Order: sequence, then structure tokens, then C-alpha cells
Amino acid sequence: MNRSPRRIVPVLVVTLLAAFGASAVAGEIIFEPGVEYANPDDQHLQLDLARPKEVDGRVPAVLCIHGGGFRAGSRGRWDGLCKKLAGLGYVAITVDYRLAPKYQFPAAVFDVKAAVRWLRANADRYHIDPDKIGVVGDSAGGHLVHFLGVTGDVKQFEGDLGNNDQSSRVTCVVSYYGPSDFTKSYGKSVDAAEVLPLWLGGDDTTQHHRHILASPLYWVTPEAAPTLLLHGTKDPYVNYEQAEWMRDKLRAADVEAELVTLEGAGHGFKGDDAKRADAAALDFLDKHLKK
Repeated sequence: MNRSPRRIVPVLVVTLLAAFGASAVAGEIIFEPGVEYANPDDQHLQLDLARPKEVDGRVPAVLCIHGGGFRAGSRGRWDGLCKKLAGLGYVAITVDYRLAPKYQFPAAVFDVKAAVRWLRANADRYHIDPDKIGVVGDSAGGHLVHFLGVTGDVKQFEGDLGNNDQSSRVTCVVSYYGPSDFTKSYGKSVDAAEVLPLWLGGDDTTQHHRHILASPLYWVTPEAAPTLLLHGTKDPYVNYEQAEWMRDKLRAADVEAELVTLEGAGHGFKGDDAKRADAAALDFLDKHLKK
């Protein structure tokens, strides 16, 4: 696959993931922004990649997916986390994906699955362990990582954006306040009535079946990936119940699922809430990707 010219920027990371509760780590990393990973409809989708400069053997990878109501946002907001993860021994990427209203479901799903396949296709180049790929996302990105976790290799969602000889399965999922059931979002989210019709081609009365198809809750099987959910009880955009439903459905299918409840927290964590959530996220990634 053709890629845009790479820029390699060495970065000396002095203190890494203090917010995650990790001890200070010093390590040199390589940061490669603007690498094209797929080109649907001449959109030239890009990723930013951070990796340890010195690698001994294979290392786990993490894909970070931004939020923005499926209609906004950019990969750059996860650059900092990717660099920090690289300093802790991960290869980490953050990706763009196609946005509504021009591109509706399942375009974004096709894109992020292509990103997972890209990681596996480039495993030798970046010394990635193809059996250890985790995903992290927030809000709309939280939905997309949920979707990756429950639809590994489901053909109707694979798309045809390259590296289709590779699997799109992921090892574990970390979702920051991601929705799980769009059919129950209306009336409990301050912007569902505005956002979801743009992405699903209509509201739940006119496009009910598409709301079901796009909801991770309805795709849970015993083959789903272990999942960590991070959610505040006062989230006005994605109701806290959405996390409870996903946790319970995963557990009913005998899939590991943990829910970290942040009492009184809204959509987007701050202060001690952010520290607690981030520490849980790193622990979960380490547990499934390093141990």
C-alpha cells in the first residue's frame, strides 16, 4: 500500500504516564506522523505512530480512536498518549476515520478495522506481536472500540480497504464512555437526536434496523474481547446505563468485563477522575498485552 512520506521525529520522554499511576520512565521513542493506512474514496486516511527506539523482540500494539460524535475530531488528540505508551514499550497508533454526514455507518467501522489489519500487515517492520493488539477510544471512539471487540472477522464489517488477508480481531478493549445501544439513546442523551440521524441515515423510528446493526450490544458473543468500561454516572451525552448493559451482556456471554464507575463524573474526565480512569486503563492493557 502506498504511504505518504514519513517524518521520523525522535522524542526523549522524561516522565511517562504519571497520570496513569505509573512510575517515571525515561526512554527514547520514534514518532512517525501522517502515515497513510487506507485510501477509501480518495480520502487518504492517515495515522500517527509512536514506538520505542530500541526493541528486543516483539512488542504489543495499541490503536487509539478519537471521539467527536462520528462527525468531528481528529487523530492528533491521542498523540500524547501514543508517545507515552511508546515509552512504556508499546507500538501505539492514532487514526483518522471517515466522518458523518458524508460518510455514514459502517464507513468508520471499515476504517478502524483496516487500521487493525494494517498493524498486523506491518508487524515485522515495527516489531509488533500480532497476537497482542489492544484498542482504546472515547465517546464515538469508545463505540468503535466496542464494535471492534465484538465483531472480529465478521465479514459484513470488514470492508475492502487493504490487507484483507489479515485479521481485524483485537486482544482487549478499553472504552471511555462509549455507547452500546443506540436504540435506547434518544431521550437520555442531550445530542442523540442531532448526532445519530447524521450517522445512521435517520432516527430510530425511520432507521431502527440500522440502529440495531450499529449497536455493539447486539453483536456480543463468547468470542468478544475482554473489555474495560470507564464511565461517569452524570454523563449527559452517553447515559451511564449504556456501560452497565455492555458489561452485563459481555459477562452473560462469559467474556471478561470490568466497569469502573466514576460517581458524579460527566463526559470527559478531569482531575482525580481522570487519574483513576487512566490508571485502570493502563493496568488493563498491561494485564492483557504484556502478561
